[in-house]
Amino acid sequence: MNENKSDINIVPVDSGWANNSVNTTIFRKNSIVSFRDTQFISFYNREGFVELGKRRLGSSKWELRTTSFKGNVNDAHNVISIIVDGDGFLHMAWDHHNNPLHYARSKSPGSLDMDATVVMTGKQESRLSYPEFYKLTNGNLLFFYRDGGSGNGNLVLNQYDIHSRQWTTLHSNLIDGEKQRSAYWQACTDDRGTIHLSWVWRETPDVASNHDLCYARSTDGGKTWEKSSGEKYELPIKESTAEIAQRIPPQSELINQTSMYADASGNPYIATYWREQGSTIPQYHLVFKSSDHWKTQSMNFRTTSFSLSGAGTKRIPISRPQIVAWQTGNRLAAAVIFRDEERGSKVSVAFNKDLSKSEWTVKDLFSSSVGSWEPTYDTELWKVKGWLQLFVQKVEQVDAEGSANIPPQMVYVLECDPKKF
Repeated sequence: MNENKSDINIVPVDSGWANNSVNTTIFRKNSIVSFRDTQFISFYNREGFVELGKRRLGSSKWELRTTSFKGNVNDAHNVISIIVDGDGFLHMAWDHHNNPLHYARSKSPGSLDMDATVVMTGKQESRLSYPEFYKLTNGNLLFFYRDGGSGNGNLVLNQYDIHSRQWTTLHSNLIDGEKQRSAYWQACTDDRGTIHLSWVWRETPDVASNHDLCYARSTDGGKTWEKSSGEKYELPIKESTAEIAQRIPPQSELINQTSMYADASGNPYIATYWREQGSTIPQYHLVFKSSDHWKTQSMNFRTTSFSLSGAGTKRIPISRPQIVAWQTGNRLAAAVIFRDEERGSKVSVAFNKDLSKSEWTVKDLFSSSVGSWEPTYDTELWKVKGWLQLFVQKVEQVDAEGSANIPPQMVYVLECDPKKF
């Protein structure tokens, strides 16, 4: 990965673990995140220790710090997630796949020096998976995670108050799998402070049992939840009460844990992929709410088939997609970032400058292969400044938690502006 294009800037950081996709899975919320004029980054280094870094935005010089924290890097679920609260403290959770909470925060605002691990609430912290941080407009934080196992897990939501510097449980079971299924979710917060949440249901540990794309939102910091119509949910949300944004049957190659975004007007967008009935080829889709109903666009540029089945981290020929969207006048536009073996496993983007039309254009951001990489980006920087900066590293994922044998690979931040594509 050694080339720059006129509309792209690639900033090297340091080399890191690359024998699986643990540094690059899409459910890293976040891999990189900005606060004011500083950007923070995290990844597992070549020995499996958590590496933290920061730089001034616009600079290519990183200050790096190897922590004493280590993760089970052989399991690609065990990602590092970071966020910076409204007072400038860095929060980090790492090394989770049905195991106890690992959580720490920085000793002071803006620091890379972390305090010792602590509990959040001390409740439901023994079987965590998929830790995800989000920041609210008042500087407080949310922490989503799964309590329990695949096909039998519940969604827990905690909130951090920057004044008390304490975590409390908002919901011990926001989405209830009723001991028959679990919800695999993605979330985002918008400029108005609304929390958007979408998910697929999985009936068993087999990814082929994924079905239906559902939606909920909260306008009061996560306390109460409603459908896109404004109808209040009776909590916890169950399969029988969930709003279905797109009905998708099992055995449709529907992937879980993709991405969503909400624009300045609060319009939600969900990017994912599945195979439509009658077709053998999974396609990327955008599901979005416009006016009073849900719309779905298939991007229809893929030409090869594959099948999703089995448990564990799969080696899949395409990545899960990342979505950003924006408004230009009265037009809604979107960019979907992905990786596809059809295109040489590069960092690619599909964009539509006017979502009133289903016209998607695909562009590769540079020519190098990134192996089994999936896209993550600086969500706060995009929200505040409209700058898109991606965490990029070439990695190789072997099926079902296997481990490749490649040397450590350089971590980069790729800077680009999809509004100019």
